[in-house]
Amino acid sequence: MTLRLIEISLPEDKLQEVEEMIGGRDEVLDINVQPIASLWKIPIMGEWKFRFSEDRALIRILATAGASQSLLDALEERYSMVDGFRINIFPLEASYPPISENGNDKAGSLSKEEQKYKERVSREELHNDLVEGSRTTNIYISMIILSSVVAAIGVINDNVAVIIGAMVIAPLLTPNVSLALATALGDLSLAKSALKTLFVGIILATALSITLGFLLPVDPTLREISSRTSVGLMDIVLALASGAAGALSFTSAAPAVLIGVAVAVALMPPLVIFGLLFGAGYYALAVGALFLFLANFISVNLAGVITFLAQGIEPRTWWEARNAKKATMLAIAGWMAILAILIVVIFLWEHQMLAP
Repeated sequence: MTLRLIEISLPEDKLQEVEEMIGGRDEVLDINVQPIASLWKIPIMGEWKFRFSEDRALIRILATAGASQSLLDALEERYSMVDGFRINIFPLEASYPPISENGNDKAGSLSKEEQKYKERVSREELHNDLVEGSRTTNIYISMIILSSVVAAIGVINDNVAVIIGAMVIAPLLTPNVSLALATALGDLSLAKSALKTLFVGIILATALSITLGFLLPVDPTLREISSRTSVGLMDIVLALASGAAGALSFTSAAPAVLIGVAVAVALMPPLVIFGLLFGAGYYALAVGALFLFLANFISVNLAGVITFLAQGIEPRTWWEARNAKKATMLAIAGWMAILAILIVVIFLWEHQMLAP
């Protein structure tokens, strides 16, 4: 069972109100205050409170990760405009004595609302992680360079182990998942940041690969190169599965590096091979590798958006959700249309290449 420690800082005069909300008492002083625990049956495992100044109070709540989303939404909706209000979320490795999710009398059973959030991190945690990962930093640029060089060496030497090493670095994982989350939430700012980071990474990897292809001998008949100069149905299926796995790795707090290998299979090798072949003068084969990269890129993001939506990742307020839904549906339709057009272009290209 995944646990979260939620720390709430707010004015001291709001302390009793929050206690009544958390406790789900019947005698609520303010008629507009809803008792959270009784309304959503939130399984709160523990509650601690103290005052850290004359007019400030701090409440700590131990809850399951699945329950935390409803609690956070309710607190943000009521107190987000209160001066000094802040929520800090801490993931817990363990809590002792052991806690049973079904053994807490106060908790009751999870409602349908919590079932949707069960076993995934909160929207706030996910957004914070991906906002950081969507930025173009020196570390990101360094990882792109290292991954491109390692992948190029592995491809030129037809060495699968070295290519896997480049995949482990997986620099394109986080900005791709960030773009998928931005699409699901209708977050224009995050989308711009993710697209900028992806653009920088793709241009840098392509330029470096073209340079290496011009300087080093490239044999297009090698298996690791020739297998990535055309697009098949299985390639698109692999990219869709990789995109879904990438989104799940963040929502479930799974080791992102391991999932990043799957995403890297779909993105980094064909991009590097495109640059190597283009730099070496094999332009027709380079176009095939470029088509594979583009098909994979679209499929990864499409699958990521659908996965986030399936897990109930959506904006906090209903009006934000309404606007985001329109933008998300348009984005999904756009990704699907671009993928369909690309498949047609690939078919016509390959038909032309096979013509006598």
